[in-house]
Amino acid sequence: MNENNLGDTTVNRIGFGAMQLAGPGVFGPPADPENAKAVLRHAVANGVDHIDTAQIYGPDVVNDLIREALHPYPEGLRLATKVGGARDDKGGWLPSADPASLKRQVEENLRSLRVERLDLVNLRRFERDHPEFTNPPLADQLGALAELREEGKIDMIGISNAHLDTVESAIELTGAVCVQNAYSILNRTDDDIIELCRRHAVAFVPFFPLGSAFGAGGPRHLAADEHVSAVAAKHGATATQIALAWLLGRYERMLLIPGTSSIAHLDENLAVGRIELDADDLERLEKVQAIPLGA
Repeated sequence: MNENNLGDTTVNRIGFGAMQLAGPGVFGPPADPENAKAVLRHAVANGVDHIDTAQIYGPDVVNDLIREALHPYPEGLRLATKVGGARDDKGGWLPSADPASLKRQVEENLRSLRVERLDLVNLRRFERDHPEFTNPPLADQLGALAELREEGKIDMIGISNAHLDTVESAIELTGAVCVQNAYSILNRTDDDIIELCRRHAVAFVPFFPLGSAFGAGGPRHLAADEHVSAVAAKHGATATQIALAWLLGRYERMLLIPGTSSIAHLDENLAVGRIELDADDLERLEKVQAIPLGA
């Protein structure tokens, strides 16, 4: 089930998303940098072998924490980053996705993480959450990343926050191995993209895996749902653990990168891999009412 689940490599299906290690709003340093580094070391010591990061987390902060905590990196640890965005001086998120900017961001990630090659670089598009932004031509963006791949600075290329036709093009143009989109038991609008990934053996890495970070979705809604709570009680698990386990059961190349700044919460996330949902569980969880992202 786990064979070659990220391109031509194999990783544990539960990784670690490092975004939450930055300060509030993913801006500035955390209140306790030593705790953040302890979380990273604990993750790797307990089987995490892929970490998702980005230079714009902080900015710079999260990559620096990863390097300070883990460099020289253990053999087999894979670092994934994303490019295509920038931050303003108040922490706002901005596009920065022309080919030259993408290449510069890759170089910044190489420098801050102190590696010669990035295992995975995801191209972050703004077509879904900020349609008012102008996205440069996809072929030009992917072409810039493909050039860096040819130079040995990138191993694998992925696509993030993209519509179905963009994902199809990314697979066709550069052999994209990964899609990072919002998806959860509460937000299943990307079922068609998951089927596309299945046909092409492409990994799917959901962000907002517990539902919307805003509005009506999220952990509180999961805990209040009768179907999720019933399955959770059956397995002696939390509602959020069941939501994550549901994702693992949805597609064999679904990889999770839940993030946290708490070791206790990290252990809870890692324990999801031991939860085996049976057919009755999955049938009941299909009755969970979806909530569109942002509702």
